[in-house]
Formats: sequence, C-alpha cells, structure tokens
Amino acid sequence: MITSTVKKMEKNELLLEKQWLSICNKLSYAIGGAPYQITGCALGFFLQIYLLDVAQLDPFYASIILFVGRAWDAVTDPTVGFLVSRSPWTRFGRMLPWILLSTPLAVLSYFLIWYVPPFENGKVIWYLFFYCLFQTLQTCFHVPYSALTMFISSEQKERDSATAYRMTVEVLGTVLGTAIQGQIVGMANAPCLPGPGDIVADLNHTTNAAGLNDSEPVISLEHTKAAYMIASGVICLIYVLCALVLFFGVREKKESCRPRSEPMSFLQGIRLVMGHGPYAKLVMVFLFTSLAFMLLEGNFALFCSSTLGFRNNFQNILLAIMLSATLAIPFWQWFLTRFGKKTAVYTGTLSVVPFMVLVVCIKSNLIVTYVVSFASGVGVAAAFLLPWSMLPDVVDDFQVQNPDSTGHEALFYSFYVFFTKFASGVSLGISTLSLDFAGYITRGCSQPEEVHLTLKILVSAAPIALIIIGLVILYFYPINEERRQGNRKLLQEQRDNETDSETDSTELANVV
Repeated sequence: MITSTVKKMEKNELLLEKQWLSICNKLSYAIGGAPYQITGCALGFFLQIYLLDVAQLDPFYASIILFVGRAWDAVTDPTVGFLVSRSPWTRFGRMLPWILLSTPLAVLSYFLIWYVPPFENGKVIWYLFFYCLFQTLQTCFHVPYSALTMFISSEQKERDSATAYRMTVEVLGTVLGTAIQGQIVGMANAPCLPGPGDIVADLNHTTNAAGLNDSEPVISLEHTKAAYMIASGVICLIYVLCALVLFFGVREKKESCRPRSEPMSFLQGIRLVMGHGPYAKLVMVFLFTSLAFMLLEGNFALFCSSTLGFRNNFQNILLAIMLSATLAIPFWQWFLTRFGKKTAVYTGTLSVVPFMVLVVCIKSNLIVTYVVSFASGVGVAAAFLLPWSMLPDVVDDFQVQNPDSTGHEALFYSFYVFFTKFASGVSLGISTLSLDFAGYITRGCSQPEEVHLTLKILVSAAPIALIIIGLVILYFYPINEERRQGNRKLLQEQRDNETDSETDSTELANVV
C-alpha cells in the first residue's frame, strides 16, 4: 500500500514537472501569434485606403470585397475549428501540423492581395479571390494556434503566463505591422488629385508655387504600388519565420488535455459551445467591442488623412497608437492579476472613450492629435487583448460542468475568432459603403462635408455606442475570480483522479 502511494506521488510530481514551461517555450509560443496581428493590422489599417486610392476601385466594389472577404473568413472559422477538433494526434501534435502546412500558401495569397493586376475588368474578382483565400488559410493557422493554449500545459498559472507573453508579442506585432506597412508606403505616398474647388482655390498661388513644384521629387502612383508590394514581401518573410519558430519551439503535451469524447456532428458542436451560458455572453461582449474597435481601426487612416488633413503623417499617428498599446501591456497584466479580469476589461475599454470624443472635437492640430492618439493606445491594448485572457476560464468552466464532453477546445476558440472576423467584415463593409453614399472622391485632395461627418461618426459615435452595449452584456457575465479559482481546483482534482485510475490499472495489469 505504501509502495503504491509513493508511486502515485512520484508520477504526479513527474507530470507536474512536465507541465512547467521554460521561457524559451513561452517566447516561441508567443511569437506564433505575431503573423495574425501583423497581417491583420496591415489589412485593417491600410486595405481600405489601398483599394480606394491605389487600386482605384469604386467604393461600392471595395465595400463588397471587404465585407464578403470577412464574411467568408468568419464562416471558415467554425468549419476549421470542427475539422481541427476531429484531427488525429500525430507525432507533432494535433494543432502544429495545421499551422505549418497552411503557411506557404497563406503568404503567397497575402502578397497577391497587394498586387495591382494589369487589367481593369477583373480587378474586383482578383482581390475578392485572393482576400478570401488568404483569410481561409490564415484561419487554418490561427484557430489551431488559439486552441494551442490548452495543449501546452494543464497548469492554469503556466497558461496565464504564456498568454501574457503572447499578449505582449501580439501587440508588438501590431506595432511591427503598422511600422512596416506605414513607413514603407509613407515614403512613396502618391500626391492627391485636386478637384474643381481645389483648382480654383489654387489659382492665386500658381505663380509663387511654380518654381517650388519643379524642384520637388515626383512620386507617381506606380511608386506607391511598388511600396505596397515591398511592404507585403517583408511581412510575408516575417510570417514564415514566426511559423517556424512556433513549430520548432513548442511541443503539444497530450497529457495536458483530457481524452476526447465521442465525435459529434458540426451542428451538434455549434449547439454544444453556444449552449454554454458564460461562453455565449463572453462572445457577445467580444462581438460588440470588436465591432467598435474594428470601425475605429478601419477608418482612422482615412479620418487622419482626409478629415484632419494629415495625409503625410497618418502612418506615424497609427504607429504612436500601437507603440502606446505595447508599452501598456505590462500595466494591464498587473491590473488583471490585482483586480481581476472582468474589472480590467471594464476599466481598459472605458478608458479609450474620452479620447474617441476628443479626437473628433478638437481642431486639426498635429501635436494634439499625436498626444491624444498615444494616450488612447493604453485603452486600445486592453480592449483588444484582455477578452482573450478570459476564454480559457470559460473552457475550464465548461469542462467542470460537462466532465464527459471533452476535446472541444478548438471549437470554443474558432467561434471566438469567428465573431472577431465577422465584426471586422461588417465594420469595413458598412463604413466603405457609407463613404460611397457620402460621395467619397478617390485620391481627392479634399472631400465633401458629408464624408467628414461620416468619418467622425465611424471613429467616434458608433464605436462608443457599441462599447456601451458590450459592457452592459459583460455585467451579466457570471465567471468571477472566486468561480475561476473553484473551477481550477475541481479540474485539478479530476486530473488527479484520472491519474490515480491509470496508475491502479497499470499496477493491476502488472500483477496479472
């Protein structure tokens, strides 16, 4: 009896040691989150203005590309999540093969999104096809990566620590994406095209400006097209390097997850995850807050260049926001552990609201805009990243309440990603269509007053309303710190009991 107890203790200690992650493991895992953020940031901030001013598509067709592409992407998330959840375990794990195999085609399709084809009639089909293809392939990367959190360790502290590393690297990824795309493109920003009103207003200055204009370097639209391709090539290289670091630096631990229950159909999986009350509430919170910040992200570049008049500085303003968000991550990690996740989401999300109001109320001033943008980055970091830290708690809560239904982690994460991308598609589609109705002028030096009003609504009034709706739903989210700790203890007891059962079965087999 004593020998049996000692063996169980030794086995439990050995399993516990296996669940600890080294700094190298955590960094490798975190680096894997960079491609999604880098490409997402580049697409979110620059794709709309690229389609309108570089590819020179009609705003109506641009809105179709943005909405259909994101809607398609959203549909693929639960589909891929279902397929991943039914994938067999390989020598490399269940998630990592998806990540590795999807990378080559993903970077190729991403590069072709930023290429302007030498024909006019098929442009819309070109961008729609490669945009949808890239979103599908990136889903095959990001859904398994998101679910990988549950497979790197069964220890909640280790998963939280790895998530903190991931949050930091992901925000660094947004900075990198903004810097690469913004700075390279900003150096080859083609001049705007004056409208009739601009030409009339400029007649009085023609004589004085003639000598100056002759000496200025001429940047053509072709230079801008080349700059977008160079930026996409650099991002593709980073994407591949990050995927390799993740694949070789992280090992999935089969003992970190409980054995899967019987396979179920796709519709059964949807009913299973969406039927869990805390998950449904958290998803709705994430849907509304994501929609708010996607509206802000997708239209802020146009707002800075058209409404505020900072056509040559908007990429630096975006970089200031992302840099501020990066510096704020350690603070939010401390705040989260000190006051709890729910309080952190409330505080962080609400902190950006005053700056949303201020940026549309102040008179156009570059220095003030930099200050307001840098300050708002603190709240942006919290609003984007803190809800992700709550998802493992929901998965644990589900496993406690449904101990016989296991192995569905990928489904939970895929639907979470689904609503993020659905929000992005809706926001980009609606905003671009709204600009079309307002009379947006492609590459125009000035825009109608209706366009300025529309942009102010899209970066301020609409996001604030959506944030309020999301936080009202968050009030009814039931998992607090006490329940989270209780779930953690119950899951650990379940794992210990399963380990004891396996040990007893092994000893009995040896005796026989």
